Amino acid sequence: MTPQRRATLNVFLENPSKHLSTEEIYSLVKEKFPDIGIATVYRTLQLFDENDIIKKLNFGDGCFRYELSQEEDKHSHHHLMCLSCGRVFEFDEDLLDDLEREIEKRNNFEIVDHVVKFIGYCSECKTKSK
Repeated sequence: MTPQRRATLNVFLENPSKHLSTEEIYSLVKEKFPDIGIATVYRTLQLFDENDIIKKLNFGDGCFRYELSQEEDKHSHHHLMCLSCGRVFEFDEDLLDDLEREIEKRNNFEIVDHVVKFIGYCSECKTKSK
């Protein structure tokens, strides 16, 4: 593992609950490696994604975000995305188990995962708008 790849991995380890864009990751890596190019970060993210070290997420806001993969999870955790500030929050409660079983039964289909994204306004943005 190159020092640049290690620095990129450390960004994820130091920011475990954040969903960082490529530019945010690049900015954090650049603090430790000022000479690193954004192409190196892109290639590293692609390599990490291909090897299931990170997950590439699309929240429909025009940029991909990344988070560390968590193998112990049966399903991905779910996300809340604020339309105002763009922050992404995680929640781990999986309330869809019964629905999954019913879908599998009715459609003779084996579900291995699902993705849920809720879009709205976080508490801070709701307070600011009042």
